[in-house]
Amino acid sequence: MPVLELDEFKYDLPESRIAKFPLDKRDQSKLLHYNKGVISHYQFRDINRLLPEKSLLVFNETKVIPARLSFFKETGAVIEIMLLNPIKPSRDVNISMSSTESVTWECMVKNMKKWKPGQTLIREIMIHDEIINLEARLVDRDNNHVEISWINPDLTFADILECSGKVPLPPYLKREPVAIDKQRYQTVYSRNKGAVAAPTAGLHFTDEIITEIKQADHDTDYLTLHVSAGTFQPIKEKDVRRHDMHMETILVSLSNLEKIKNNLGNIVAVGTTSMRTLESIYWYGVKLFSGEDTSFFIEKLYPYDIPVDKLPSVNESLNAIKDHMTKMNIEQIQGETQIFILPGYKFRICRGLITNFHMPGSTLMLLVAAFVGNDWKRIYDEALSNDYRFLSYGDSSFLIPENQ
Repeated sequence: MPVLELDEFKYDLPESRIAKFPLDKRDQSKLLHYNKGVISHYQFRDINRLLPEKSLLVFNETKVIPARLSFFKETGAVIEIMLLNPIKPSRDVNISMSSTESVTWECMVKNMKKWKPGQTLIREIMIHDEIINLEARLVDRDNNHVEISWINPDLTFADILECSGKVPLPPYLKREPVAIDKQRYQTVYSRNKGAVAAPTAGLHFTDEIITEIKQADHDTDYLTLHVSAGTFQPIKEKDVRRHDMHMETILVSLSNLEKIKNNLGNIVAVGTTSMRTLESIYWYGVKLFSGEDTSFFIEKLYPYDIPVDKLPSVNESLNAIKDHMTKMNIEQIQGETQIFILPGYKFRICRGLITNFHMPGSTLMLLVAAFVGNDWKRIYDEALSNDYRFLSYGDSSFLIPENQ
């Protein structure tokens, strides 16, 4: 791969164009439609009539957890813990959220220097009219591993977070969460708890729009990628390929594989997270087809390391996964992906992409540039010229490149 310089994927984003709050209604947002080089403007409620015939929309049904916990020292200092990835009792998010004793998570810690070695932070919380002591210990300072414990076998960690955690808003919003964020920084179809950032393309959908899509002879499917805070991590390397790509957990079922197989050529990814999941599925099938390690882990540059003439077709890849799952007698498989989709990447699964407008020079910006080519600059110039709102609570785009 040639060197990809970060500056090639930056643009000027005025602070005033960042949407700090959601609109009153989800589907009131603007929608930029890029259809094989032609740009037009709509409102998101028009999405149904813009979909190609018999489209399959693939949604990410991850659910954002209240991942920010604050503890207060006697001095008045506030130490804030942002949950990133579970460590104990399991790296499986569902198991960690169901724990009734203690959990250990990799975290970002604000005010770390004021947290002395061996010091236990204690916070009183009220649940079901009962006061519970919530304790936090920094058990691995080098890796930011924090143990959180409580004494009540009737309470899961999910219960603890629900009453004591805050919505983990993106740092670029530069504000504290308010009441409306609890509902609006969540998709209407969210189900599997575990994300610490929302799959924001889905924030525009309403139950009514999804019903209209189905009634118009399109189809929908739901899989899971638990979005990590790494999605906000800025690229600091001049050559973007050297960026330390974050890892995220994927859940895929046999039913998902059947839907994908039966709709190849008609698949629209709702968000970059759905797209990363769909493309990672293909590469997991490549590993199985090639007789490699059966563990479901896609390294960040794995797609660029294999000669094209040695790659299986999409059907062969999906069949390899189905055969493996049938042999293991499992209906759902969990994996992890670091896949880094860069300009030059060949998309295997997705025909279209519904997505918001992303931060300059971000991994998400690179994914969009990979999908639509250099036209990303024209798309973003058009959005800026037409007063589109940007980033998580901003407006939307529906992209169909010429080569899809």
